[in-house]
Amino acid sequence: SRDKPQNSYDSPSYTYFFGRANSGKRVTDRTALQHIAVYACVRVLSEAIAQLPLHVYQYTENGKERVPQHPLYFLLHDQPNPEMTSFVFRETLMSHLLIYGNAYAQIIRNGRGDVLGLYPLMPDKVRVDRDQRNRLVYIYSRYDEANPNLKQQGDIVLQAEDVLHIPGLGYDGLVGYSPIALAKNAIGISLACEDYGSTFFANGASPSGVLEHPGVIKNPERVRDAWQRAYGGSNSHHTAILEEGMKYTPISIPNNEAQFLETRKFQVEEIARLYRVPLHMIGDLDHATFSNVEHLSLDFVKYSLDPWIVRWEQGMMKDLLSDSEKGKYFIKFNVEGLLRGDYASRMQGYATARQNGWMSTNDIRELEDMNLVPEELGGNLYLVNGSFTKLADAGAFAKKNEKEETTHEE
Repeated sequence: SRDKPQNSYDSPSYTYFFGRANSGKRVTDRTALQHIAVYACVRVLSEAIAQLPLHVYQYTENGKERVPQHPLYFLLHDQPNPEMTSFVFRETLMSHLLIYGNAYAQIIRNGRGDVLGLYPLMPDKVRVDRDQRNRLVYIYSRYDEANPNLKQQGDIVLQAEDVLHIPGLGYDGLVGYSPIALAKNAIGISLACEDYGSTFFANGASPSGVLEHPGVIKNPERVRDAWQRAYGGSNSHHTAILEEGMKYTPISIPNNEAQFLETRKFQVEEIARLYRVPLHMIGDLDHATFSNVEHLSLDFVKYSLDPWIVRWEQGMMKDLLSDSEKGKYFIKFNVEGLLRGDYASRMQGYATARQNGWMSTNDIRELEDMNLVPEELGGNLYLVNGSFTKLADAGAFAKKNEKEETTHEE
């Protein structure tokens, strides 16, 4: 039989990645989110997944069509459970994916197996294992009242058909590793920089130094404490009065010489690289210009968001569609709105498509989220320029004219 999944939170190989970074800072799911760059990346990707229109489709002879009457349509598009909107549900699960590397939701079914509701499960309370028949099971440790569908406390065994599981990158293909855990050193350095900066400003942004006295001080501790009370912390901008030839000499390295700001900036780039989020989307506009920001945003959709979208779509189809529905129905996000260019470029593209017959008026209006033109008014007509002709016919027409002219001359 197959080995049990190894990339779980219960595995010794996984717990190794959590804990203290080389910088000395302890990196966990909660401390990492306190870093603004991590929070910004998680928020950008989570909100992007949450805001996309999500529909259930069925295959038809002409392609596909939405199926609003399917039980899953309302759950995914509007409200997966009475306590959450679709936006909040997807935002929550996507944040779990980005922090813990896995997203879990309990599937509530009726007696026929139809899905009635979806409730998020906290990933750090879920273990993936196999039962005696070598089937995947999910062990949920419940010691609170977060999920109203579960009454008992302790370890609860959920069967695979009762869990929607979207795994991130993992070594066994069953359970994903946490990006936070794998990048704990990069995040730890950032947290250490933030702590250093906070301490620096808490001390009045004044470098430590030496108070020099030309004579002998009988009670140096009293002088030092008096100085700290008068000019330390929030009193740092007060005017200092030095008596008896006393002189103050700073001895710390200024922040700019210690590359403090450069280190902080580089670590922000490292975290953006971890989540493959363009810097301009988390507020760093150093490399963004009016000419390239649109292309950077399109790159975000294609190379950052698209892999997550496919992971979501395939995960939902695997766990939510019955065996008889697979191949007949499919679940898909609509990313057309994110891929649209500026207004002038869109109009130019639509004009080309309309004039060359591969888009109708209603095709264009649907993409622009406008009401459709009735069919009797030509909303679904596909038109081409009347002067167009096949190349073969154009050649035959030329030869015909040439033959007629020759006959006329004779």
